Amino acid sequence: MEPAGASSPSVPESELYRRIQAILPKESDSSHTQGCYNKGMLRWTLHKKVQNNPADSLSLMWVLIKQLEKAERWNNRRDIIPLLHTLMYALIQTVYIPDELYKRVYDFCKRLLTFPQPFCSIGLSCTRNIRKEQASPGLTYQRMVIAEQRLKNDLYSFQERVFVLADPAVFSSSLSRVVGDDIEASVFSGASRESAPLLDHMCLTVQHSIQANMSPEHCHGPRLAMALKDMGQDVEQYFQEVLSAFEHCADRETLRSRMHQIYHEVVQNTGPFPRGASCDSRLPNPDMSFYLWTEELDIWRELSKWFRSSSMSDSFSVSQDQDQDFDLGESHIEMLSDMTRFSVMSTDSGIERDLPLSPESCMDSAAFSSPCEQRKSDKNSGKLVRKPGIKLRPTVKDGVALMQDTLEDQACLGGKAPSVGRGLQRRAGSNALKSPFPKQQRYFTAKIVAMGDDRVLGRLAETYRFFRKREARRLFLTMKVNLQFYYIPVSSCKPHHSPIKEIPSPIMENDCSLGSYLSMVDPWYNCNINKLGFTITKLAKMQDSKSPTKDPFISDILSYYVRLGQQPVYFNIYFVKIHSLTGDSVEEVFLTHLGLEFPEFQHITASLKEKQKKNSSDVCGAMVSMSYNKVTLSGRDSNKGLSVRMVGAQVCAIPSSEAEDLNCLTVVFNETATKSKSNTAESRIRTNNIRIRSLESRSFTVTLDKDSRRVYTKVQSIEIVPCLDPGYCVQKTIKSKFHDDKEKDAGLSKYMSKGLSLAINTFTGIIN
Repeated sequence: MEPAGASSPSVPESELYRRIQAILPKESDSSHTQGCYNKGMLRWTLHKKVQNNPADSLSLMWVLIKQLEKAERWNNRRDIIPLLHTLMYALIQTVYIPDELYKRVYDFCKRLLTFPQPFCSIGLSCTRNIRKEQASPGLTYQRMVIAEQRLKNDLYSFQERVFVLADPAVFSSSLSRVVGDDIEASVFSGASRESAPLLDHMCLTVQHSIQANMSPEHCHGPRLAMALKDMGQDVEQYFQEVLSAFEHCADRETLRSRMHQIYHEVVQNTGPFPRGASCDSRLPNPDMSFYLWTEELDIWRELSKWFRSSSMSDSFSVSQDQDQDFDLGESHIEMLSDMTRFSVMSTDSGIERDLPLSPESCMDSAAFSSPCEQRKSDKNSGKLVRKPGIKLRPTVKDGVALMQDTLEDQACLGGKAPSVGRGLQRRAGSNALKSPFPKQQRYFTAKIVAMGDDRVLGRLAETYRFFRKREARRLFLTMKVNLQFYYIPVSSCKPHHSPIKEIPSPIMENDCSLGSYLSMVDPWYNCNINKLGFTITKLAKMQDSKSPTKDPFISDILSYYVRLGQQPVYFNIYFVKIHSLTGDSVEEVFLTHLGLEFPEFQHITASLKEKQKKNSSDVCGAMVSMSYNKVTLSGRDSNKGLSVRMVGAQVCAIPSSEAEDLNCLTVVFNETATKSKSNTAESRIRTNNIRIRSLESRSFTVTLDKDSRRVYTKVQSIEIVPCLDPGYCVQKTIKSKFHDDKEKDAGLSKYMSKGLSLAINTFTGIIN
């Protein structure tokens, strides 16, 4: 079954089978069980166990394909995707795979195309990868290392970079040091410190490419590895020759012959070695950058720096005008892309300090602002800052580019508007099977990993919206850089105290509600990612006790996640307009939660029962009016309105259970007791847009995404609607000039999704 050779498996198949069964998700698993935490560690240990012995890796693949075929026969779909991901990760790193194994894996993945989502999408992706790998063995490993390590060449120009953003509100100095040191250690985990890491990566690429095309009987791995290591700078010549062979060889036999020729050129000056041994060529972790996401850090500026420094040819060069344009604006200045702009003669000096006070400049007053805005205003009050000038209206070319990007992301609708009731079904998974708009190739991929609780996701949504608005004004990165978002839930040790203590809700008790939701819909995410935050805390304690870990565990898990997590789950970003008692307003967005409370009622407890006999608004709460659009699965939405006394409310965008998994807002508030009620009654409504207004002189406080840095006080009313995509706004503005009915979508804009959503990548998407 396996090719004969000097190296033999060190782990028996029975032991591999037992280890595989231990890492598979079970129906009894939950995000709070200890067994779920152990599965992620066991999966990492399994790959570590087999990566140092090519024979063990090949044995693992044979066991995995048997288990996949068994799961198919028994219709055990829960195990298919975890087993398939484990198999594909082993396939990338295995140095030589026989044709029989290729065929069995390919046939199985092809049968997955008849399965429902997300199995068919994942099966299609794996089928394509296996076909390429079978035609050119070692191609996946080669291209992955080139892209992730930015190895210079003229044939494969794709590059990737991982940006890890940690919330400083969650990450203490010890936690930050653990993650930073782990990522730094991973740079040298597959390379020697005596030589340059790039040369070591070239050696690994050449070594794996040759061994993948030559059986162990004709290629001695240790001899090849030693010869490449002794070459030094000369290895780059063979690296370029290997890439050229993969690019220009028409068939597998020609490629194999060329690899055989290069092998003998490399090892001709080395001593004699026995034949029949393979040497592992470990897959190095991708290039990562770790950041504490402070207020001073502009992630889009970091992306532009990486993009400019990584441009390898004139076709990717950035003009000086574009470079200056992207660097404009260090703060999130609200420039609505869907507003008509007019040219006016400017008479001011262009310096903020010389400008007269306006009603808009008074919005940062203590009566109505967020604390972080006040601090930033005080810090920059004495600076001479030139305000960004008004840019030209987006050209038709830029508008089409934004529209194309939106159509690619919304292609799961099949070019049609959502049918009745489908608006409440959350979008998930790739659109490769039914996309009429194929994804345009972008040579740069930025994988952004957010680490923290719901607060860091709220900030990510806010920053992403600002990026889309900036791109709508002047296109720069949209058609050049492919953005992928990942999330690792990490909660602070201190429990979060809800401002509305009277409402028991699992959403409010959980600081990582979006992480819990992803764990609920994706069992493999639950096993490998959901409990990584607890592991980081444990590693921090071990480091404090001067017993650091030897292997870069955190970066290994991050690498596994960003490589195999390619099934997005889409979350709507919601726009909220907040009005103060003075008539000022501010526009914000949130992703997971909006909390509303009346400060004078926040200390109401169970004593309300004793006081409810008193007909007093001081006891019963504040009177508010609500107008909202009630959504239903049948699609028969209706406009509702009501007035109620309450002490606070929660607006949740993330469902707390699988039974309530609807893509809408859930509003929960405490309604005052009436004569027919003996206690405080909990009310719940589902909507996509709502307006809440205080009917009395009382003001309330608004907290966005449970973040104390995004709190607004002395608020009179709020309006919540789905956030519009700036790409849609630009296209509609352009088309509205040629149509009388500006409210009606025209042209291709009627096929575009109006809402802006944040796509978080997972392993499986949503398994129904």
